[in-house]
Amino acid sequence: MVTETGEPRPAASARLRRQPQQARSRARVEAILAAADRILSQEGYEALTMRRIAEGAGTPVGSIYQFYPDKSAVVDALGQRYLDAFKAAIDGLVARTVEGGLAEPVGMMVDIYAEIFRSQAGGTALWAGRHLSPELARADEASNTYIAEGLQRIVEHLTGGPGGHGVQRATRMVVWAANAVLHEVFKSDGAPDLETVDELKRMLNAYWADLHGRLTAAEG
Repeated sequence: MVTETGEPRPAASARLRRQPQQARSRARVEAILAAADRILSQEGYEALTMRRIAEGAGTPVGSIYQFYPDKSAVVDALGQRYLDAFKAAIDGLVARTVEGGLAEPVGMMVDIYAEIFRSQAGGTALWAGRHLSPELARADEASNTYIAEGLQRIVEHLTGGPGGHGVQRATRMVVWAANAVLHEVFKSDGAPDLETVDELKRMLNAYWADLHGRLTAAEG
């Protein structure tokens, strides 16, 4: 997470009023976050209240306040979890590229990105409501920034050198485009339109081919 000034923000766990030490307390925190995730995925951000979280977790609302001072702290904790999943996926993608085991980086990136959207319905709802609170805006921007930085590392490895501001701009554009399309694909309750995901791959592959050509020509 980052602050509005761009400085690194403490991990979401730092916003806990107290760290759960015993197994029972840790289980309660897990239940609280799982309930918040279900509410987000099924009802949206507007329905997320401390009382609803307590009902979903099967715990008194006062128990939540023992750990989280307010709703924004719960949102930060969830946002950190979703961000950690994005980080792990992108780090894995970068590692596979460097090891030479990634023949089609664009398609793999879209597949990984889509799988995160599919498996984290709560996260998708969270990012969709990013305009509703500063916490959501920070979480969305942090995830987009990390993904773009990972893609920049991949591009620079595949093209053999630092790409500068041009590559930085290009990877941000790829993330914005993929983010917008996948939000549309996974926002409904029905089955996602995977043909649209394939179209996204075609679009980004064409852009990657053009970018690769321009970078190669500049190196020459």
